[in-house]
Amino acid sequence: MVEKGCSPNVFSYTILINKHCKSKEIDEAMHLFLEMSNKGMIPNVMTYTTFIGGFCRVERVQAALELFNTMQACGQHPDPQTYAILLDGLYKNKLIVEAMTLFQEMEDKRLGHNIVISSILIDGLCNAGKVKIAREFFDSLPTKGLQPNVPTYNIMIKGLCQEGLIDEACELLETMDGNGCSPNDRTYNKIIQGLLQHNETSKATKYLQIMVDKGFSADVITASMLVDMLSSNQVDKKIQEFLLEFV
Repeated sequence: MVEKGCSPNVFSYTILINKHCKSKEIDEAMHLFLEMSNKGMIPNVMTYTTFIGGFCRVERVQAALELFNTMQACGQHPDPQTYAILLDGLYKNKLIVEAMTLFQEMEDKRLGHNIVISSILIDGLCNAGKVKIAREFFDSLPTKGLQPNVPTYNIMIKGLCQEGLIDEACELLETMDGNGCSPNDRTYNKIIQGLLQHNETSKATKYLQIMVDKGFSADVITASMLVDMLSSNQVDKKIQEFLLEFV
């Protein structure tokens, strides 16, 4: 580019930084970031967001938070994508208080009214064992003008199953279907896995049949659980014969 008289700009540097961040090559990305600044180029929201994502990817969340604050101090305002990336990084690193504070900041700026960001919040709360709070937030979505989509339902169903709240998970699946939000293969696999983990074999076979009738199939985890169950000889013969069709 330089040899042809075409000088790299902020966009060019951001693309290269993004490449290094995705490859977890943070030192190289930092070198470009500093070089860019030394040439008098002002990093934009996309540049900062890319770098924040890179830090989160290598679990340097404190560095991501510092850069987030620097970004604002330099007059660059985080957009919903910036918040979503940082929020996801905080939850994955179990920084629940910081994540909730960040989400409240988004709410105050009216940037949190987004089903993708709300889904990240629900997933983070579930993974942190705060399923009750996650369910309360999930139930409040319509009051915020948001309707749960299939991924949001799947996240909540997975969280309920992880906590052993199988009946609630099954009820939510039925509600989901009744609201015109058709469950997909991930939905059925999650519910079946939860049922099998809690020895609800009859219910598991019921959803397995529904899943197959809808053209979906068991994923690797579900199939493995079915094989383990069959190997243990802890189910009656009729159920064994039924399950053998799917493994």
